[in-house]
Amino acid sequence: MARKLGLWLAVVFAVAATAEVGRAQLTEGFYGQTCPNVESIVKQAVTTKFGQTFITIPGTLRLFFHDCFIEGCDASILISSPNGDAEKDAPDNQSLAGDGFDTVIKAKQAVEASCQGVVSCADILAIAARDVVVLAGGPSFNVELGRRDGLISKASQVAGKLPEPNFDLDQLNAIFSQHGLTQSDMIALSGAHTLGFSHCDRFANRLYSFSSSSPVDPTLNSTYAVQLMQECPQNVDPQIAINMDPVTPQTFDNMYYTNLVQGKGLFTSDETLFTDSASKPTVLNFANSPGSFNQAFATAMRKLGRVGIKTGSQGEIRRDCTAFNS
Repeated sequence: MARKLGLWLAVVFAVAATAEVGRAQLTEGFYGQTCPNVESIVKQAVTTKFGQTFITIPGTLRLFFHDCFIEGCDASILISSPNGDAEKDAPDNQSLAGDGFDTVIKAKQAVEASCQGVVSCADILAIAARDVVVLAGGPSFNVELGRRDGLISKASQVAGKLPEPNFDLDQLNAIFSQHGLTQSDMIALSGAHTLGFSHCDRFANRLYSFSSSSPVDPTLNSTYAVQLMQECPQNVDPQIAINMDPVTPQTFDNMYYTNLVQGKGLFTSDETLFTDSASKPTVLNFANSPGSFNQAFATAMRKLGRVGIKTGSQGEIRRDCTAFNS
């Protein structure tokens, strides 16, 4: 027992130490001398893209999350491979919206026109993720900068690194804790599901094949379940997508948590945050206090942005976000 406790503490301290290293290597205003207008340039590019399509917002935010969880926040998700074996080509990433990629690529082009070879794609993605949250009505926060772009992007490295829609609380906590993120951070970051959409095949099991005694997940609000079945009938094209937040799908707010309280979490991994007694108090707090949620989300996003960062010879400043420098 003592050995297990010692090993667990060693893991905890190692994760905490990694998080502190990430914090020490990133700073606000990193480009103050070399590219002082970088944040305003990125903001303008993101705002222009948002004017063309709302998908810019959930697409960019999800892109940032996937990038950080796989190889760290190093823009490896943006690499394109002629052989179809880059990170973005993995099954878990194929549903990422093209508009998220396009947002970062256009922002990088705008930054390069002003500050050539100075700002990493990883930093541009981090700034853009903050900007889309603000555009949707969410909290603003200062983004720490100084990341370099990663040198590895392989589809084979993706499996098992992203949370799945059928995860329970223990599984969610386990995968987030690997990156120095607490249960509160995980619940706050899950609030990003107030934006965007999901394909029917990601939650169809909750409607048609949950168990032998109940084909419909009993934790689903019955009215919401009927609505979902109308939008995603059995054997429908799995690529059909619906809003993840049925109430305010284009506003970054705390409605996600109110939905959970009402049994309207789309994924099992969403609803478990309310049905599990260990996480329920945090969900209720965020549902009742938009300010608490906004503060927790901003804190969690800054912590997420420190995950697996590259510096110095560990990375590079890509000229093109979709390709390693030759």
